[in-house]
Amino acid sequence: MDDRTILNRITELVDEEHRLRSAAQAKESGTDDERDRLRELEESLDQCWDLLRRRRAARQTHGDPEAQGVRQKPAVERYLQ
Repeated sequence: MDDRTILNRITELVDEEHRLRSAAQAKESGTDDERDRLRELEESLDQCWDLLRRRRAARQTHGDPEAQGVRQKPAVERYLQ
């Protein structure tokens, strides 16, 4: 997966997140399914951003960005913001 593909995926996830949040605000609350989907979107976004940062870091240190893979959600979710 190249950087452009990752950035496109991030855009797709953010767009869906915005749609769900807007719909939830219009109804003043979201359904359990919508909340679950938002949580999934946030986790997937964290994974994408983590991968993109690690690919860029590898490139800057003359490493191989292609050697970077997606980390599991539990590993990414433990990061401090």
